[in-house]
Amino acid sequence: MNSGEELMSEISRNGVAGGGQPGRIGIGLELDEIHMKILEVLRENGRISVSALAERVGISRANAYTRFEALRADGAIKRFTAEIDHVRAGLGITALIFVTVRQQMWKQFRAELARMPEVEYCAITTGQHDAMIQVRVADVAAVHSMVTDRLANIPAVKATETVFILDEVLKRPYVLPSDRDHAARAQRRPALEAQGDVPLGKMRFVGAAEGRAALRKDT
Repeated sequence: MNSGEELMSEISRNGVAGGGQPGRIGIGLELDEIHMKILEVLRENGRISVSALAERVGISRANAYTRFEALRADGAIKRFTAEIDHVRAGLGITALIFVTVRQQMWKQFRAELARMPEVEYCAITTGQHDAMIQVRVADVAAVHSMVTDRLANIPAVKATETVFILDEVLKRPYVLPSDRDHAARAQRRPALEAQGDVPLGKMRFVGAAEGRAALRKDT
């Protein structure tokens, strides 16, 4: 998500709608359809103004203020940040390193990993390996050096397997439960627009008027 500077500065100037206390109004928040629409809009443009956000979602400015602040206070929105082009930033190589960790040494593994600035993401996984590390570096030699000179020398690391990413085909800032509903509606739309004879197995659906006309002919 891009920086929410414009949205946040407008909220700071106007305060929380309704006189609520920042950091408290979102406690126990249950996300409804409007909250989801706000998150969808912010995914497209994190710098949108509150006025534009309200217009896109179809709610008042006051409602947009309150709901945004509730999402932020509740932790549904954790932070706003910039998304960069890693290639232009000089980090054109991305690799996944799968690590098998000695089970009694997880604390050491976490501590050593935190000292590696190349690591963009790490997750504990199920399956053959115990953890997956994603790194972004300048060249292949940097990945080789990290695996052989640094990871291999950590006592907590038992084994590694490295996979280079050739192309990042799809990358979303985040996904929402409502995305599946939108996709399902989009898939149904062409079928509804086609109308006419719609085969379903061996069945054939006809309009009511067409059916009555055929019935009169038979009689």
